[in-house]
Amino acid sequence: EQSAKPDETFISADRLRESFSAYPEIVANTMKMLDDCMITFSNNIPRNRQIFSSSRRDDRQLLEKLAWDGMQYRYGKNNREARERIMKELEIIDRLGFSSYFLITWDIIRYSMSRGFYHVGRGSGANSIVAYCLKITNVDPIELNLYFERFINPKRSTPPDFDIDYSWKERDEVIDYIFKRYGHRHTALLGTMNTFRGKSIVRELGKVYGLPKEEIDDLIANPSASSNRNSITEKIFETGNMIADFPNSRSIHAGGILISEEPITSFTALDMPPKGFPTTQWDMYVAEELGFEKLDILSQRGIGHIRESVEIIKENRGIDIDVHAVHKFVNDPGVKEQLAGGETKGCFYIESPAMRGLLRKLKCSDYPTLVAASSVIRPGVARSGMMKQYIYRFHNPGKFEYIHPVMEEQLGETFGVMVYQEDVLKICHHFAGLDLSDADTLRRAMSGKYRSKEEIRKITGRFFENCRQKGYPDEITAEVWRQIESFAGYSFSKAHSASYAVESYQSLYLKVHYPLEFIVAVINNFGGFYRTWVYVHEARRQGALLHPPCVNNSRYKTMVRGKDIYLGFIHIQNLDTSIASSIEIIREEDPFMDIGDFVSRVAPGLEQLLLLIRCGAFVFTGKKKSELLWEAHLLLNSRKTERSRSLFETDRKKFNMPEFERNSIEDAYDEIELLGFPVTLSWFDMLKTRFRGEISANGMNRFTGRKVRMVGHLVAVKYIKTVKKEWMNFGCFIDCEGNFFDSVHFPVSLNEYPFRGSGTYLILGKVVEEFGFPSIEAEKMVKLPVEPDPRY
Repeated sequence: EQSAKPDETFISADRLRESFSAYPEIVANTMKMLDDCMITFSNNIPRNRQIFSSSRRDDRQLLEKLAWDGMQYRYGKNNREARERIMKELEIIDRLGFSSYFLITWDIIRYSMSRGFYHVGRGSGANSIVAYCLKITNVDPIELNLYFERFINPKRSTPPDFDIDYSWKERDEVIDYIFKRYGHRHTALLGTMNTFRGKSIVRELGKVYGLPKEEIDDLIANPSASSNRNSITEKIFETGNMIADFPNSRSIHAGGILISEEPITSFTALDMPPKGFPTTQWDMYVAEELGFEKLDILSQRGIGHIRESVEIIKENRGIDIDVHAVHKFVNDPGVKEQLAGGETKGCFYIESPAMRGLLRKLKCSDYPTLVAASSVIRPGVARSGMMKQYIYRFHNPGKFEYIHPVMEEQLGETFGVMVYQEDVLKICHHFAGLDLSDADTLRRAMSGKYRSKEEIRKITGRFFENCRQKGYPDEITAEVWRQIESFAGYSFSKAHSASYAVESYQSLYLKVHYPLEFIVAVINNFGGFYRTWVYVHEARRQGALLHPPCVNNSRYKTMVRGKDIYLGFIHIQNLDTSIASSIEIIREEDPFMDIGDFVSRVAPGLEQLLLLIRCGAFVFTGKKKSELLWEAHLLLNSRKTERSRSLFETDRKKFNMPEFERNSIEDAYDEIELLGFPVTLSWFDMLKTRFRGEISANGMNRFTGRKVRMVGHLVAVKYIKTVKKEWMNFGCFIDCEGNFFDSVHFPVSLNEYPFRGSGTYLILGKVVEEFGFPSIEAEKMVKLPVEPDPRY
């Protein structure tokens, strides 16, 4: 039905002329109309807003004024090096027509700072001293020897972009300002095309093959488990490999915003997604081809951690913290000690098991080393096989040989290892003789930001041809290319790593000196590497007294008072937000005296009241849960509740109850069901066995090379495939003393002893050590049984 009929074809021009030969004026008019129709489109013309103030000259003068003012703030009046670099940058910025771009970014930062919002300027933009003086970034490019040409160079054909991070709670307000400041006709979010990748492939194909959601979730969480190996799952993985990287759906770029000179609809139709901001129907690649420079306004939870920590510290201790005093943080002895020891859970970007392990292997205790580590941890260095080499060379700077003198000359700072994106540019330029433009194009292509395969093929050919002409041995050329190819797509620029390191230091300083306030902020922002229970556990490890949600002490979010931490009502699954929010407001008049007082003043439904009782919110009454549950039913089972407060206090009806038993295991199961983790007991308290392992995490180094048994509660699992395409795992556990330890599970042992979901495991294996960091190579592993819920 949707196919054309045999006679529905385009008619040739000759036949049309023959058919209308009696009406030559129609033919003439048609030809005239065709001659008038034309389309022209010029790429590589700047499409962004060209003027910020009233003219390009005024923009240049305003940017100069702001840069010199900022120099006094950052460097003082008489810093000759800063002055010379600012003058050089301003000249290039003006020549390339980017003054308005810097000023628009400055305007956005000025607005957000006036609102008290924290921000992090990162990416290649942090190479610019002008951006540093305008407070767009907080990384000193002179201190770290960052070169401006990485951000803007006269040969670079693609426009630069700034990456500005805000707290996830404040980003939308910044975006709203941008749209209202620069107008909806000239502003749009950047679209993107989602492709089938990673977990989305399994999820979508699982639906196609009719798998229940629970089985799909389990397949994603445990792809190597024997229970997930059957004909259907094999078909899912086989088909998944075929559709990988194919288009899936149109979406919104993570943070890209365009501000155009002409109306944005001159270039694209717009979508209006639920977010409420117009969005382009093409992606960043088309935007670049058209000549747009995007601003990336992104969100992350780390900034939320920092801001809320400062607010809680002010409330809890009356102390004002200046989070911008980074030089103070970098030189703080406590920060240095915890950084070198990998005590970084909850801290931005440096809390994952792999990163904590790297920090301990490097014994990282200073800013430059952390900047390098922030890029070394990226997959590219590990993929190139150079992470272990970097750690060895870091500790033994005189005990290795550079593969070529150019590597020593250009990469002496990083011991001959390509750590940053700039290193790829340096080697392509100085080793292979590519010009900076080709080198940058090659880098962008390897990171997926350039789509012309023909151009990449030509540049790659020039790389090898230039190396042959320079007389390099083929094996050296091949090794350098291997490192570039495996590394470039996953690396950070040095400026980007430096920006992340600043935020890491801010987080770590707060954790070292105000650990409870910091951990509460992490819990409240729900955005760390780990699940909430890990941070609750870390709070207890830092000396906190943990309490379940309490109607007389808790707030909607988790709070700390002295050493006491009360979990927030937000953690109680299925508790109505309106009830959770109203408890704190109603309680301001007077604390609740008992469950009857609570019912009369808050008027919860029976189901909501039972949730509060079961999670321990009425512990202050001194009554057992069983008694409170009976009382709740007697109070609410036969009547509709309404809020009331008697003018005169009257005696409430008292119920005579039998003596009830209390079982701590029942309480723990209620907490797991409603909060997701136990509070009154630990995971280890719930085990049937009292065995807690032969050694603890803190004693592993003393048993290197020996076979031991360890007990740990599973924190996280990392799944990777070996060169033979077999699954292997890296595990992260907490022992009964609250300390983390890592495990390695090679395919042979993993096939026979796979992970079986969340729980506490007994592991038999050999303790191994690398650069002073221990882990256990698992030979056997079993999930330990727990005490059952006595009610079932």
